[in-house]
Order: sequence, then C-alpha cells, then structure tokens
Amino acid sequence: WCGYACPQTVWTDLFQHIDRLIDGDRNARARLDKAPWTASKIARRLSKWSIYLVISMATGGAWILYFADAPTLFVDFFTGEAALVAYMTVGILTGTTFWLGGFMREQVCIYMCPWPRIQTAMLDEKSLIVTYKDWRGEPRGSVKKAAKNPDQYGDCIDCLQCVAVCPTGIDIREGQQIGCITCALCIDACDKVMAEVGRPRGLIDYATLEQCEAEAAGAPAQPAWKALLRVRTFIYFGIWGAIGAAMLFALGTRTHTDLTVSPDRNPPYMLLKDGSVRNAYTLRLRNMEARPRDMEVALTGLPEGAIMWTDAVARENAAPEQVIAVPANETKVVRAYVMLPPGARADAFAFRLTSLDEQREQDVAETTFAMPGSE
Repeated sequence: WCGYACPQTVWTDLFQHIDRLIDGDRNARARLDKAPWTASKIARRLSKWSIYLVISMATGGAWILYFADAPTLFVDFFTGEAALVAYMTVGILTGTTFWLGGFMREQVCIYMCPWPRIQTAMLDEKSLIVTYKDWRGEPRGSVKKAAKNPDQYGDCIDCLQCVAVCPTGIDIREGQQIGCITCALCIDACDKVMAEVGRPRGLIDYATLEQCEAEAAGAPAQPAWKALLRVRTFIYFGIWGAIGAAMLFALGTRTHTDLTVSPDRNPPYMLLKDGSVRNAYTLRLRNMEARPRDMEVALTGLPEGAIMWTDAVARENAAPEQVIAVPANETKVVRAYVMLPPGARADAFAFRLTSLDEQREQDVAETTFAMPGSE
C-alpha cells in the first residue's frame, strides 16, 4: 500500500518529477536551494508551485465529483453556482495536497501516518517485506578491497545507493524500520549496482523471515511470488473478492428511483367541517438518472375515496395518483396532502413511486395516517 497505492506516495513522486523538470537533477536542486533569491530562482519557484497548485486543485475537484453528478457539478463549480460546501472541500483538499505532497513529503510517512504502526503489528514470519541479506552482504567493502581479499568481504560494496534513493532516507541495511514504505527503490538501485560489478542480484530483495533463515542456512533463494502461495492469502483473496463481487452486484442492480416520506407532526392532522381528515406530508422524489423523468405517486392501503393533491396541484384536481416531473440527477421536494372522506378510518398506508418510462422502477415508503382517536 505505502509504496505503490498511497495517495501521499503518488503525490510525492509526481511532485518530484516536476522538481526534476523545473529545477534539474538532485545536485542542481541542492545548488538552487543554497543560491540567493534572484529573479531566476523566484521564477522557477513560482512556476513549480503553480504546477503543484493546479495538480492539488485537480485532486480536490476529483474528490467532490464522487458525491454528485460529475458533469453537472463540474459546470456549476466553474460558473459559481455550486454549493458552498463544494468550494470549501476543494479548498481544504487543495491546501492539504499542496502542503503535504509538495513540502512535507516523507515526513508525513515517518511522523504523521498511522499505517506503519498498524502494519508492524500485522507482520509475521511469512510476511513479504524488503530485506537486506546481511549474511551475503557483510562485511562490506569496496570493489578494490574485495578484489584484493575476496574471502574477507561480502557482496555489499557500501556504495550507499540504497540510502540515496530511499524516499524516507533510511538505511535498509540496518534492518526493517518503521520508515520503510516498501517502495522497492532500494531493490532496483542495488540490483543495478550488482549487475555493474558482476555479482548476483537480490542482495536487497523481497523476502520473508522464513525464506531469509533458510537462505542463510544454505538453501537456494526462492522467488518472491512463492511467498504468496499460502492458505491465508487465498482466504483473504476470497473474502475481498466476495466483497467486491457483492458491491458490483449491488451497483448493477440498484434502482435509480428513491422515495422518502416525512409526515407533519404539528399539527398531526386537520379535521375539516364536513368530517373529512387531512394529513400533510413532505415527499422527496429522487431521480438518479441523467435525464428528467415523470414519476407517479400513488396511495396504497387507504380506504376508497382517499385523495391526494400537492402545492402544485389544486384540490379540485385531487386524485389517488399524481404525476410529478423530476429533473435529472435531482431530488424534488413535494408538499403533499392526503384526505380521507367522512367516516373512513386508516392507520398505516404507503406512498408508491413509479417511474413512467420503459424501466417502470418502483419504490414504496410506508407511513401512518393520523386522525382523531389515534394518538
């Protein structure tokens, strides 16, 4: 997770690419950091930070698009019509991404992130981790020293490339540490050096504690993928696979129509002079499709003669069913009134919402009808 999928790692890598593009390689950046604030340095800094800011804002914008209709919110955001919370969320995420990815970087991993502490508690002797094989690398010595006394030195030539490429600056040769994000950059650097000096790769490699103990005792090195062939791995894979399949099934079969009903509490009912009883309700009709749809709201479970109307439909046009137009990707709030004729009684009933299109999706919301004597 830390080395490949964590957003902090992704942002840090991306911003480091921008550093190399604007400021040059590591030595050039070090010289620029020590240089006085000239017009050239200010221009480079402003250019780099501007790119940081654009990436950070895109990150924040991408997050808010998950929680609303993306095309509509995208247009509303840049036309000033989006909700205040959208601008606040983008501002907060832009600021944190800009600061954490652009300036704090590996300090987040070492001092702020709880995941390394959690991960260390989950490791066992079968966990695949980045490991320095000290039985092969020690004692360390340069290529020239090893050439003069080949039996006195291990494979590590103490070039410090593994330390130089480490994002958090640890020395993996000192053993597993909480600062290791398992990015494997030290593995790549060490393999490259081993190839240049004509020694076998894998001085730093993915390995388990069991594999290391066996290899130190003389057993041949095992490929990293073999560590994954264990019962626990297959159980975890099955559990996560089942969860993923269930989520995909729920996503594929979910309805695009939703109805919620809230009855008025004060007053719970109105007793009219002809003996009729009227209740008021707030209906929320949700259309989760990118096109407007007509929806029918019908009464079910009430005695014959029950009628309904809304603020947009006059009482003279009251009926057991009403058709309401709901815009695309919106929730329409409707004030509805339900009336029973004199002498009729009811307790529980339901509103049924039906989309008047080829899908004919339905949702039912149960509620109660308040009347004298039902308190």
